[in-house]
Amino acid sequence: MKIITSIFDLNKEIKNYKNVGFVPTMGGIHKGHISLIKASQKKKSKTIVSIYVNPTQFNKKIDFRKYPRNIKKDIISLKKLNVNYLFLPSTKDIYKFKTRKFVLSKKDKILCAKFRKGHFEGVLNVMNRLMSIVRSKDIFMGEKDYQQLYLIRKFLSKKFDVRINSCPTIRTSDKIALSTRNKLLNKKSLKKASDIAKILNKIKLRSKLNSSKFNLLLSDYKKELENKFDIKIDYLEFRDEKSLKLNNFKNKFRLFVAYYINNVRLIDNF
Repeated sequence: MKIITSIFDLNKEIKNYKNVGFVPTMGGIHKGHISLIKASQKKKSKTIVSIYVNPTQFNKKIDFRKYPRNIKKDIISLKKLNVNYLFLPSTKDIYKFKTRKFVLSKKDKILCAKFRKGHFEGVLNVMNRLMSIVRSKDIFMGEKDYQQLYLIRKFLSKKFDVRINSCPTIRTSDKIALSTRNKLLNKKSLKKASDIAKILNKIKLRSKLNSSKFNLLLSDYKKELENKFDIKIDYLEFRDEKSLKLNNFKNKFRLFVAYYINNVRLIDNF
């Protein structure tokens, strides 16, 4: 595996991106990332993984400082997976050129965009820059961050003529969606997250059987979960899978949630 730290060296090393897949990450490599890497390796002859913790997408500085980082462990994991290139850019390199600013419309300021001011503007900014640098035609991203996936497709896929390959959420045996942020949780909090995930999955399954009642019941479920587990829920909503509009249950839909356990914010969808 070649480790590349500058845009100049990356372009020098990879002159033709036609058969190179790209997996952008913020590190903390886990089985979810591994599934993306394997999907890329199955489809493309070579794979680039980037690790960059982007400061502009954190709406709280303390959240940025606390975000789990272990680059040595990540490098070991990626070498075992036979990744061809690891791109480790600096903030100075990523942000050294000017590019467009992204502004979300009112209809896009839903779910996490409603509760994390500036978050997705930061995500779109850095992905626009990364996609300008890494000119792969296939990017591999997970469905756990579903709104992120939706917005990147909406704003950037046509601009770069790129396929955004979505991969299913990977979960532990306890049904917790894998996330680098999980490393901030203790055993008690992980058990709580597991119990919450199991309940939410049951709500989704039941909603398929009797969907007409479930939009009305969601506010009750929200209060019940908050009281039972002593958590704060930002949102618990059924939304259309394709458009992210509030669901009418006529098309495929998902149950979206964001909540805090001991000041650690977790997101999921079912």
